[in-house]
Amino acid sequence: MNSRLSVAAVSAVSLVALMGGTTVATAQESDPAPKSCDGVRLTGELPAPAPGQAVSGQITIGPDCEPELGSVRRGPASDRPARTAATATATAAPTTAAAATVAGHQLRGWNEMYDCCNIRMTGLYTASSWDTADGRVTTAGTTATQEWNREPWDAGWSLTSQTAKDDCATDCAEVNSEAHADFAYQGVFDPTGDWYDNTHHSYVQLTADGTASCRFDVELRHTFVGWNWRYGCE
Repeated sequence: MNSRLSVAAVSAVSLVALMGGTTVATAQESDPAPKSCDGVRLTGELPAPAPGQAVSGQITIGPDCEPELGSVRRGPASDRPARTAATATATAAPTTAAAATVAGHQLRGWNEMYDCCNIRMTGLYTASSWDTADGRVTTAGTTATQEWNREPWDAGWSLTSQTAKDDCATDCAEVNSEAHADFAYQGVFDPTGDWYDNTHHSYVQLTADGTASCRFDVELRHTFVGWNWRYGCE
């Protein structure tokens, strides 16, 4: 369950996909899932939408193990994509105390991997807040949250590491925030725990004019036909 993609939004309605890694199905002796595909890296970059709006993208691993790029979607902001994994667990890692306060500008981002049954396996989420005055970012902060799917018999995905940081918090020309989360899988689809690994990266830039941009990456050790990556911000 692993894939990579690169999406660069060059205008409000267009984006370019840059594929990395090998995406050819393999039949290795150690492959516990014959229909799985090699790992890839996926990257998506989106301009933050206007207040009250959301922008998102999706990539799907096709039947030939090639990533299939979907169109960028825009629309009204709403609750973040529904939690399809009832047993998911979440932890939060605020990068600064400012992230917990209500600020003049708000931005949320999501970076998720779903399986072929549309069950969310792993996800990295960010919530940014920042105030501006006199051409500066006066205060800012980003909170990172991770969620993952567990199987009923104490198996499934697990969070193995996470980090988050802001490069500036007060009186900044701009603020660059980044969050990372690595997840490993051991369960019914691979009892060894050596086959699947999802690593999510999220980057947010907050500016003094109140605008922002979002960039997302996911690295997958292996993938499976039908897996899809969903990312966006609002």
